[in-house]
Amino acid sequence: MKSRTTFAAQPRRNRFLARTLGTAAAGALAWAALAVGLPGGSHAEAGPAAAVADSAPGYAVENFDYPQADKILAEKNIVLKRGDGHITLADCVTGTGQLEVQARDKSKVCFDVKGNSGWLTLELPSVYLIRGNDYTTEAEMTVGTEEQSYDITKNAWTPVGESADDQAREWTLLELRTAK
Repeated sequence: MKSRTTFAAQPRRNRFLARTLGTAAAGALAWAALAVGLPGGSHAEAGPAAAVADSAPGYAVENFDYPQADKILAEKNIVLKRGDGHITLADCVTGTGQLEVQARDKSKVCFDVKGNSGWLTLELPSVYLIRGNDYTTEAEMTVGTEEQSYDITKNAWTPVGESADDQAREWTLLELRTAK
């Protein structure tokens, strides 16, 4: 029985060794080709590649600034600073699951929310009500040097800022954070 097991294992072992050595040889050849360079070219001949690189646009770097914030400020007088793109200013449409913000100086301001989570920094003065959607939402607000965080009730209006303040001071909405 022992000799039979030995004979049966030997062809498998030989195949395994042949495959392993073949893979190692192919890898060594690939590294050698990279180290020496491909035929017909050398590392010193980078002229055409350098010319394309000089005329091509640079890398895009995400800085999370809100796109067209200057235009929105000029048109709607709303300061949108930064965000991850999951909370965006939108035209108000009833029944679409938007976050709705009521400010004394403005008509209703609405935001579309997408993805699993999102954040948006902004400056929206005199906010007194926020209507949540299906997301868990947190609003950061400030008045003077005092800051307050509000948990917004899902799919209902939540009093925030001056409507929740004993002194009825004008609070500014600074940040919205959402999560599913």
